[in-house]
Amino acid sequence: MIMEKIIIFDTTLRDGEQAPGASLNPKEKIKIAHALADLGVDIIEAGFPITSRGDFDSVKNIASSIKGPVICGLARAVKKDIDAASEATKSAKRRRIHVFLATSEIHMKYKLQKTEDEVLRMATEMVRYARSLCRDIQFSAEDATRSERGFLFKVIESVIDAGASTVNIPDTVGYSEPEEFGQLIAAIYENVPNVKKAIIAVHCHNDLGLAVANSLAAVKNGARQIECTINGIGERAGNASLEEAVMAIKTRKDIFSDVQTQIKTEQLCKISRLVSSLTGFVVAPNKAIVGYNAFRHESGIHQDGVIKERSTYEIIRPEDVGFTGVGLVLGKHSGRHALNERLKSLGFSLTSEQLDKIALRFKDLADKKKNIFDEDLIALVEDETIAIRPLWHLEGFVITSGTGVIPIAEVKLKTKGKTLSAKSSGDGPVDACFKAIDKATGTKGELEDYRIEAVTSGKDALGEVTLKLKAKGRVVTARGSSTDIIEASVRAYVNALNKIESL
Repeated sequence: MIMEKIIIFDTTLRDGEQAPGASLNPKEKIKIAHALADLGVDIIEAGFPITSRGDFDSVKNIASSIKGPVICGLARAVKKDIDAASEATKSAKRRRIHVFLATSEIHMKYKLQKTEDEVLRMATEMVRYARSLCRDIQFSAEDATRSERGFLFKVIESVIDAGASTVNIPDTVGYSEPEEFGQLIAAIYENVPNVKKAIIAVHCHNDLGLAVANSLAAVKNGARQIECTINGIGERAGNASLEEAVMAIKTRKDIFSDVQTQIKTEQLCKISRLVSSLTGFVVAPNKAIVGYNAFRHESGIHQDGVIKERSTYEIIRPEDVGFTGVGLVLGKHSGRHALNERLKSLGFSLTSEQLDKIALRFKDLADKKKNIFDEDLIALVEDETIAIRPLWHLEGFVITSGTGVIPIAEVKLKTKGKTLSAKSSGDGPVDACFKAIDKATGTKGELEDYRIEAVTSGKDALGEVTLKLKAKGRVVTARGSSTDIIEASVRAYVNALNKIESL
């Protein structure tokens, strides 16, 4: 049997970044783009170039730096958008311009304020114009699932004639359900005469929790491109989750016997952690495929079954998605070499200098914690490597706090060979520390978000602080981890300042 390829179109850097609070800086986008290329995605939608100079530059940088995947830029059905997308992607070895225009009655009436004839003409003319600039053109009929089918078929036929080699059918507001969506894809194949000249793609949102189910229903009815994001992030409730769609196709070969993807699934957990770290969006423990609990068993019946035969309660082998497990790995008597080997097995490649720093913090942590888990090591690495060429290094801090006592913090930071110290009071010990850091660095930070999460379990659990800081006209997300939550907070704040200085 000849296996057909399902094209994986990743839009983490475009639609994923549109999730409120998921703003990424250029260096973070490049890091994710490299990881996506290593993962084996076919197409990276790098951004929406017309929206800002920063987005244009990010798309341009990715186009010139990333090898392998097609690099795509989004554009409205407007010449200036298409020009920007073309210019931003022109240095890519393989590139695509993605033109979109709404086709539903509600969008045409209230948003576009245009008739069907006007929309049909715009779609056709702008696809033809884009085709004059780039060979690979994709057209998306925004809100396709709420469009009148006869008109939708007409638009699809017209844009294919105009040069679109891929036509995307978005469930823009996550309104559809699997049977209905599958029938729509089948109807397109039955009613669009030139449909075989193009690839039919789908872009499903998760407003009703059906994005992956709808994407799979589309594949069963002939769609050959899935648009998705890492961890399912995106507008509102998010997009179809790449890891879930890919593993459903790989796992259920009895249903998807004639299709396959080229995704290197062993890297799914690693890239999930990366995107979570850089966006500040915590992955839910019960998240399918990449969640912390995805391969954990607590029920005695389940544990007994898994011990006897893993397939009794596991339909996916943990190693197939790069899941590293939650068992004990190292202790305070472990050496630097053992630590490095374990970090390599977790997917980290560290410089000697980075390893030295991690080793010191590992020893400190091992003295405080009886059990060291993989998640502890991952958090330590992310904490130490998140900042690029750090300007500020935490030397230490002292807190005076208690019931009926105004908290006072003294923080010592090292920069360019000098140690700076500052004291401040605050509404609490964490606030006092942040204000002391502001005094020491001469930077006024504005905290926009602050979250605490226990990375591991037990009384000595490693705590992780994720915060969003605004300073010097920039907004960044940073993390810090420690068994001491105040220390984790201080590390996160210093990491945020270092990220701001590195931009």
